[in-house]
Amino acid sequence: MPSRPGSSGPHAHGEGQAPGAVTVIGGGLAGCEAAWQLAARGVPARLFEMRPGKSTGAHSTARLAELVCSNSFKSGLPHTASGELKREMRVLGSLILSSADASAIPAGEALAVDRELFACEVERRLGSAAEVVREEIVRIPDDGPVIVASGPLTSDALGADIGRLTGSEHLYFYDAVAPIIEAESLDPARCFEASRYEKGEQAYINCPLDREEYERIWQALCEAETVPVRDFEDPKFFEGCLPIEEVARRGRDTLRFGPWKPVGLTDPVTGRRPYAVLQLRRENAEGSCYSLVACQSRLTWPEQRRIFRMIPALAEANFLRLGVVHRNTYLDSPRLLDASLSLRSRPDVYFAGQITGVEGYLESAATGLIAGINAARALAGEAPFVPPSETMLGALLRHVAESQSPSFAPMNASFGILPPLEGRHRKADRRRMACERAYEAMRLAAAEAGPATHM
Repeated sequence: MPSRPGSSGPHAHGEGQAPGAVTVIGGGLAGCEAAWQLAARGVPARLFEMRPGKSTGAHSTARLAELVCSNSFKSGLPHTASGELKREMRVLGSLILSSADASAIPAGEALAVDRELFACEVERRLGSAAEVVREEIVRIPDDGPVIVASGPLTSDALGADIGRLTGSEHLYFYDAVAPIIEAESLDPARCFEASRYEKGEQAYINCPLDREEYERIWQALCEAETVPVRDFEDPKFFEGCLPIEEVARRGRDTLRFGPWKPVGLTDPVTGRRPYAVLQLRRENAEGSCYSLVACQSRLTWPEQRRIFRMIPALAEANFLRLGVVHRNTYLDSPRLLDASLSLRSRPDVYFAGQITGVEGYLESAATGLIAGINAARALAGEAPFVPPSETMLGALLRHVAESQSPSFAPMNASFGILPPLEGRHRKADRRRMACERAYEAMRLAAAEAGPATHM
């Protein structure tokens, strides 16, 4: 079904919905993946996206599946947590991964995409599979199934209705976005292209720092002015995406032993490993703009310009986008959701994406995949599909639904959430064996998620 413009006001109940259609709220990675999985199973999906009529503090376009933070889907190497999650999602026919593959740009061992090409690819594929309605949903429809994939930047009106439905106050943490600079504004004499340990293409621009340069920048980050948090808000940063100034304030060497580590890199000018290195990752296919890796920040914009230009290669940098901070909302999911992502108090409502308490592009899309599959299965009178706990995706779902932590926090795919292997093994062998076990378990279980038509 073709896309159509939305009406002039917020949408409350999903009026005019086709019989048997599933309402999907949110056109981010999770919502698009959910709509695709429904369509692949012959179930009509009606995808609501409030942009461009109403935007957020992080989005800059009206495109579906806009990437608002990094343009990287992390490592594509086998026997890594993100690599295994990719394998499992490909087994299940992921729209997001196939679109990422089609818009990939050089990034060494990582899968990175041209943001615009990626969003265009998702829109192109989804346009013939689902109806896209450009309206804001302010109330969850009474007639399900409904998939709520409104993201961590859920609008206030819809957030209030989710609170009404769940009877639970939201948890939250703060996320930050890294700056992007124009490639032509770099000083080529003060940087070099390379990937760590010379693995893959020379996909990163590396900005080396000597000890004096590093300590001057570290001191500036520790003392810099940040955007103030409102009095009634308690900032809870996700450990996997800390603002660069928060990392710096934890110690003099936290940057150079962390996101600015120089290991695996040799400066061709000196022939030695630098004291510290800031890496820049390509943002588009043309290589005309680069993001500052791990430099997400809540510094004021003047401070960002001042401090990042202290890096010799960035002395004349033209910033195309500066870092911003935004509040990410997620549910107390272990009390509210089961492992199929269905709301326990109302089983015809599913949640997907970061609002469920997963963190990362892949993880968000993966929950949309599961929610779409299970909404389709519910309409067919079939039992929900939950991958085995040995799989990376199954382990994530169980974290969402069964975490015993008194302070539930967002989670990436990681080996730490997988069930332990039997016996004692070396670390490298454990990861390889865990991935092989996970992939085989997903391959055997995947037949239960279909049948899906080829799209």
